Amino acid sequence: MTTTPQPGEPNHFGTRVQARPAQQPSPMPYHRYTPFEPVQVPDRTWPDATITRAPRWLSTDLRDGNQALIDPMTPNRKRRMFDLLVQMGFKEIEIGFPSASQTDFDFVRHLIESEAIPDDVTVSVLTQAREDLIARTAESLQGAHRATIHLYNATAELFRRVVFKMSEAECMALATRGTEMVMKYAEEYCGDVEFGYQYSPEIFTQTPTDFAVAMCNAVMDVWQPEEGREIILNLPATVERSTPNTYADQIEYFARNVNHREHAVISLHPHNDRGTAVAATELALMAGADRVEGCLFGHGERTGNVDLVTLAMNLFSQGVDPQIDFSDIDEVRRTVEWCTQMPVAPRHPYAGDLVYTAFSGSHQDAIKKGLEALEVQAAEQGSTIHEIPWEAPYLPIDPHDVGRSYEAVIRVNSQSGKGGVAYLLKSEHSLDLPRRLQMEFSRIVQARTDSEGGEVDADELWSIFRSEFLDRDEPYRLVNTTAASGSGDRDTVTATVRVNGQDRTIEGEGNGPVSAFVDALGSIGVQVTVLDYAEHAMSAGGDATAAAYVECEIGEGDDSTVMWGVGIDPNIVTASLKAVLTALNRSS
Repeated sequence: MTTTPQPGEPNHFGTRVQARPAQQPSPMPYHRYTPFEPVQVPDRTWPDATITRAPRWLSTDLRDGNQALIDPMTPNRKRRMFDLLVQMGFKEIEIGFPSASQTDFDFVRHLIESEAIPDDVTVSVLTQAREDLIARTAESLQGAHRATIHLYNATAELFRRVVFKMSEAECMALATRGTEMVMKYAEEYCGDVEFGYQYSPEIFTQTPTDFAVAMCNAVMDVWQPEEGREIILNLPATVERSTPNTYADQIEYFARNVNHREHAVISLHPHNDRGTAVAATELALMAGADRVEGCLFGHGERTGNVDLVTLAMNLFSQGVDPQIDFSDIDEVRRTVEWCTQMPVAPRHPYAGDLVYTAFSGSHQDAIKKGLEALEVQAAEQGSTIHEIPWEAPYLPIDPHDVGRSYEAVIRVNSQSGKGGVAYLLKSEHSLDLPRRLQMEFSRIVQARTDSEGGEVDADELWSIFRSEFLDRDEPYRLVNTTAASGSGDRDTVTATVRVNGQDRTIEGEGNGPVSAFVDALGSIGVQVTVLDYAEHAMSAGGDATAAAYVECEIGEGDDSTVMWGVGIDPNIVTASLKAVLTALNRSS
């Protein structure tokens, strides 16, 4: 038996429980709302399931998504959307509500008559359970290769009682009669069509689950599904009203109790009213569903249909083939934005402008180190980082796999640290700054962003770096230099240095060119001590350029200052001496 520790008493970790402050009643009228009553599935199995393959996808961008746009798509925009969906690999596409308007009817006819529908793509059209509408719907499909008529009627108690004033028996009669009419007019108009049928008890999630099962069984008694004659039973959460686990329970209960399960495709049509449509869909797939209806980027009524981009890419990120091509996700986004005239949010998962961007300094540093580790691992295997298993801090997928570039991974603003600054300089300009120099330059960048605000892109970052380290040639400027090896391990340097506009020739000796140059500067009264030194080639081949980084203590005692200098030159010795003078100039 366990007991809950009281305030002031230690818990099982040995720490004392802090007393919670008294909560005041919320001013929100929460008492007007009642909890959703879930179906009871005490022996549920879905929590132990995993998703190992993609469901069948149906895009309803041209129907459910289109009807909810501020400005519905024109025929040209609808055709562009249809072509995009085909290019991406969708095999089931709902293309309209042909009995609702002449525009939708004409678009269905346009796709069929222009032979725009590939033979392996099934188009679907929606209809209500009225004979005249069903006849018009079937008529629109003449000449199609593969097509499905999707019939729905309201089964939710609230809608039956308030909207349609219909009993359960009347509701069931409407659905079975509608199914008979679909079969009648499909035979009349769609004799050469590879024809399918879909039924939706709407709204499934607000319908008593046993009644939803009874409705679907009655419809199947008419349709008579069998091998080669499936039926799609679509279970809409048209208004999302429960937690995702409750939807999963409803789906598992339905799948256990419905007849002809082996010939019935259980399909999901979730909306996003609670903001959990993606999670609800994933759990419902674990509960046994076979198919998902939704829209690219979650377009649809109110908060939208479930987002097929996020769902499919979630599978991809787990090593499951989504069966949909997002290798150029920016093109998908641009096309959808053009067709719908609505923007995709900058933080939309996988496709937003900012999703492969890190502003936090600690995130930037982690990403930089992660990418470097992948580069090392790939080099050891003789591969590129795009060919080896992906594992990087803060990046659940490789942006390259969806057509994005690493240039957008790091941006620099007032919240950025050395990691982001160092990453951009290395990736854009091949400069591998020593750690303490990273820290110094990041403070310079932060001071700029603090004073001016906003974001620093790669070009502006390079401009700041150049002005701070590469273009500082006053009061000291290297005109020319000659280095030679002396006796033993000693080197000599002869250099011409322009000091405040006057050329001075200086000579010095040391255990290397930099040491000899520092000795030469001492001859004109400049006191420099080298604290750290690093160099590297910036490119390969005969025309390679070298970068040198020198940390110098300039002056002596309490009056001394420590500065980094950077030099770039085809000659590594010249680059090193330029770096020393840059440090001097920055301290002046």
